[in-house]
Order: sequence, then structure tokens, then C-alpha cells
Amino acid sequence: MKEGSLDAPIRHPIDWRSDGFYDEEALDAELRRVFDICHGCRRCFNLCDSFPTLFDMVDESPGEDVESLESESFKAVVDACTLCDMCFMVKCPYVPPHEFDLDFPHLMLRYRAVEHRKGETGLADRELAKTDRNGKLGTLLNDVANWATQESNGLTRGVMQATLGIDKRAHLPGFAEVPLTRAVANRIPAPNAQAPGFGRKVALYATCYGNFNDQTPGEAAIKVLAHNGVEVRVEHPQCCAMPKLENGDLAAVADAAEQVAAWFAPLIDQGYDIVPLTTSCALMLKFEWPLLHPGNAAVKRLSEHTYDLSQYVVALSKEAGLVPIDAMPASIGVHFACHSRAQNMGPKAMEMLRLIPGATPALTERCSGHGGKWGIMAENFETGVKVGRPAAGALAKTDPDYMVSECPLAGPHLQQVMKLSGSEKVPERIGHPIEIMARAYGFED
Repeated sequence: MKEGSLDAPIRHPIDWRSDGFYDEEALDAELRRVFDICHGCRRCFNLCDSFPTLFDMVDESPGEDVESLESESFKAVVDACTLCDMCFMVKCPYVPPHEFDLDFPHLMLRYRAVEHRKGETGLADRELAKTDRNGKLGTLLNDVANWATQESNGLTRGVMQATLGIDKRAHLPGFAEVPLTRAVANRIPAPNAQAPGFGRKVALYATCYGNFNDQTPGEAAIKVLAHNGVEVRVEHPQCCAMPKLENGDLAAVADAAEQVAAWFAPLIDQGYDIVPLTTSCALMLKFEWPLLHPGNAAVKRLSEHTYDLSQYVVALSKEAGLVPIDAMPASIGVHFACHSRAQNMGPKAMEMLRLIPGATPALTERCSGHGGKWGIMAENFETGVKVGRPAAGALAKTDPDYMVSECPLAGPHLQQVMKLSGSEKVPERIGHPIEIMARAYGFED
């Protein structure tokens, strides 16, 4: 058997509609096949906690092999997976088209889909995945919601840990007063008609986080794009359903894909490119949805017209050019978020920030340890901090003027990791790289 392949990795459509996908005997056999390959390879030992968990179980088993493991023990491996895709994208030599045909993240997803069909998804996971509902309530009652979710609020955070299992120490995002779609409805600037990018059009997909929680990247993106001649509008039809994907609720994800694709179809017809404000959402639109709907033309077309935010700015600079940027001598620590890496487009944040004269960005390619809603749970919080320490240390190593991450959850988590690790200098904010571009153009607010 050859190791590795010279061919580009490919992913198979997810056969979530077939009964065989949920067959527990077939699933167990596939878990054992894949785990045996992983046990013999072990290149992923330093990624997420799934692999050390698996390897420790094998090493401590009577026969020191996968065959000796009880099937019930596999759940610990699955629960430790954050679906970051790093094992598939950067480590595994046996992904398709290799004959071993190994896709570890999608195998974990299949296990969770079986659990979900059996009604075994936990209450907290189900409720936290209702991001649009939570966002609407959070903005409506933002004063109360932000008070209740502060780490310093021992009363409410203690109750949340006892009832929902959310660690009372974990940072939780605050809520804006109104959704981004409403906040910018009447104040999106007209595109700069003198800019080389004039005539292009972008529909910013606000995403749940960008719409209800942290609106700074959205505000910055609007200013940067309009200044460069791009006509901008902000849309949020509904959540991309990434949290429900993490739960294995594939029917709900597929439903969201159909509805969002239908929403954006007329805009694509009008010449708009679709640019999500969050990397995880860009990953869903570009890659995960087409695997759930391999025959859906609208989903495929949306995938083909979707750009990650940094990717779009870089493409704009290459294809049309940007309005000149004043020199901004600054060192920038750039966290390469997992769901940016999983889009297989290269470190576009680095490319974008290098467009700023005088800027010196430096890349950190380590997981933050947050993993969506995974990292806020009491059983995972300590592991999330442990996994995030190397990234936090590398990011702060040169004491940069700014630190950024394209993942809106990774930034605050890395701040918290720095605080818990006793770092002398913790930045006030680890925001999106587009915020640095906006600052370079003179947009301070």
C-alpha cells in the first residue's frame, strides 16, 4: 500500500438520506477500520484531543489494538472532535483519492448523526444551536443578556453551568442593541466611483455572530469595500446551521442550505458576489452544503459565488486594484483559523495585510482550542485552554502591535487563554484582519 497521494484531496458527498448511513453495525465497522489506520499512523497526535484520547485507549487496551476496544469507548473520541477539519486538510496522508479513503471528520459527523436520529443530542447543544432565536432574544434584551453572561456574574453563570453545562469561566459573546442588518440599513456608503473596483457588487452575509454579536468586522468590511468602489448590501436570511452540523442534525443543515441558496439566487443573478463575515459560514456555503446537496443547482451556484472576506479583498486587489493605502508601520500577529485553513485557499489574511505599506504580519498556524460551542462546555473548557496555549503563545511571542483572527470565537478565546496563562500583555481585542485594513484607510471607528 502506498502512503499518501500526489493527487489533490477530494471529499465524497454525504449519503445522509440513506438508511445505511445510520446502520450502527456498519458504523462500528467503519470506526474500527479508520481507528486502526489512525493508530498505525499517529501523525495527528498533536491536533485536537480526539487523537490522544484514541491512542491512549488503544495503548491501555488488553491487546494494545483497536480490536480490543469496546464500542462504547468510541464516544469519547467523537465528543472530543470539533469538526475543525485540520486532520483531513493538513495531516492525513490517507484521504481520498488514496485507497484507504479516510475522512475522519465526516466519520465523526456520521456518528453524531446516528446519535441525533436516536434523540441523544444534549439539551444545551440543541438550544445553543438555535442561533437565530438566541440572537433575536439577545438583542431584544441585550442589557439583561449581557449582564447575565458576564464571567464576573457568579449568580447567573453558576446557574448556567448547573443547568446547561456551560463553564462559568468561559467567555460568552455579548449581544448588540440591534441586528447589523438593521443597524446599517440606512447608512451604507455609496461606492466610490473613482475606485478601480467600481462596478462590483457584494452581498455581505451577516451570519448569526456578525448580525447579533460582534458587528465590528461587518462595519469595517462595509467601509473598506465601499471605499474601493464595491456596491455593498448586508443580508441575513438565516443561520448557516454550522452549530446544527456539529450536532449531527443533517436534515436541518440541508434545509438551511436550500433556503439560504434560494434567498441569494436572485442577488447572484444581479451580479452580486456573496461574502460571509464568518469563516465557518463561508466553509459551509462553499464546501459542506454541496456535499449534502450534490444535485442541487442553487446550492452549487451559491458555492461558486461565495468568497471568504479576506479572500475577496485579495481577489479585488489582483483583478481590479485597490485605492492606495497610506503607510502603516505595524507588526501584526495573525492567527490562521482552522475554518480558514479548511477552505484550502491559503492564508488570505496574510496576503491582505501585506497590501498595507509598512505592515509586517506574522502567521500562527495552531488551533485556538475553542471549537464553536464545544469549548464553552464545562467538560471541555480546560482542554480548550490547553489546546489554545501554543497558539496564544506563538501569537504573542513577538509582542505585535495588533493581533487578529478570522474566527470571531477564536479571538476572545485566545485573549482568555492569555489571561489564564498569566501573560503580561493581553490585547484589548483580537478582531478580524479587515479591521486593520479599515484602520489603514483611516476608518478608526
